[in-house]
Amino acid sequence: MPSVAFHTLGCKVNHYETEAIWQLFKEQGYDRTEFEGMADVYVINTCTVTNTGDKKSRQVIRRAIRKNPDGVICVTGCYAQTSPAEIMAIPGVDIVVGTQDRVKMLDYIDQYKNERQPINGVGNIMKARVYEELDVPSFTDRTRASLKIQEGCNNFCTFCIIPWARGLMRSRDPKEVITQAQALVNAGYKEIVLTGIHTGGYGEDMKDYNLAKLLQDLDDKVVGLKRIRISSIEASQITDEVIDVLDKSDKIVRHLHIPLQSGSDTVLKRMRRKYTMEHFADRLTRLKEALPGLAITSDVIVGFPGETEEEFMETYNFINEHKFSELHVFPYSKRTGTPAARMDDQVDEEIKNERVHRLISLSDQLAKEYASQFENEVLEVIPEEEFKEEGSTGLYMGYTDNYLKVKFPASEDMIGKLVKVKITKAGYPYNEGQFVKVVDDELVKTLESVKLSS
Repeated sequence: MPSVAFHTLGCKVNHYETEAIWQLFKEQGYDRTEFEGMADVYVINTCTVTNTGDKKSRQVIRRAIRKNPDGVICVTGCYAQTSPAEIMAIPGVDIVVGTQDRVKMLDYIDQYKNERQPINGVGNIMKARVYEELDVPSFTDRTRASLKIQEGCNNFCTFCIIPWARGLMRSRDPKEVITQAQALVNAGYKEIVLTGIHTGGYGEDMKDYNLAKLLQDLDDKVVGLKRIRISSIEASQITDEVIDVLDKSDKIVRHLHIPLQSGSDTVLKRMRRKYTMEHFADRLTRLKEALPGLAITSDVIVGFPGETEEEFMETYNFINEHKFSELHVFPYSKRTGTPAARMDDQVDEEIKNERVHRLISLSDQLAKEYASQFENEVLEVIPEEEFKEEGSTGLYMGYTDNYLKVKFPASEDMIGKLVKVKITKAGYPYNEGQFVKVVDDELVKTLESVKLSS
């Protein structure tokens, strides 16, 4: 039986697509093995969001070639899409496929075995207009299932290379989304994370259908689904209709990830972002009215070209005032090929790092403040894995619907199920909790039958 090994760099979408590519190999009778061992085929799913992403991708490709010089080396993903020639120039690379036509990978492998000639299967992504269906019925090691609902992005922010790696916005057929969501629930998943390159843009390329309608349909039509999480949504995509659906739904969780990037209108303009701070603030106010206790997490880029101390403080104060619950903070890094990389007045590295630290300490403080509101409350948690730390045994880790990480005493059979947990001690990055009771009917039955038989 032939074997295949995978290595995924980059974002959640890449991880989702690696799982989808694995399904294709599985159907052809392949065994999946560890990347660090020997395999007949190595698939490296690359990232190109930063220059470092490119560099790391090249290192992993070379590692696979050294592992088994006779193995077939397939490179796919964003870096493969933007720079196929650079990858083909690495001695030992056999097949390059970009961010579409992944289904052709197995045919290319057969072709390569016959002809022994390297294959460049990368096409022009800007011409892609249809969402490429890639099905993932289950995930190798996850309790939360991702469900990809769209591909590409039309925004062309000045710091970002992604539209060139992923093409323009294309939404997945809603019927396919519902079918796959049901299949994931049938496979035992309680929570589904809607994901994509520009997830909140779902439906912008469709007539009479949009994200709000999709959320409504998932809520109404998927039997047994307990939680719907949106991986990321832009402020400009949070319409009144979306807020209305969030307000009425008991499945869509109290957590939204809304990328801010900067809290200064002048910086946002240079970034070519599609909103003003006034609009962003208005959306946050409306959301918190609809969903009390809502957790809002965000991404921030610090030290964008030309960012002054005043502009940075606008960002700092906005975040502090609106009480975000956690931030992902990135120092701006030049991405070759983007307008921002060519801008004058690049910010000094030391200033960037100092600002990053200030924002991270603010984020830590806000995360603790947010969590403290829930001390002594009982929340629903889906245990994901055993909590491994020196001196702790029998503890498991999972997320509440509002994205608090909780460690609490539990058992192996609770993984992936819905349980009620009382937050005994709020904190960051972990809250401590006490198991209260099981919510899932089938788990209650299992536990009862265990009691009866013991």
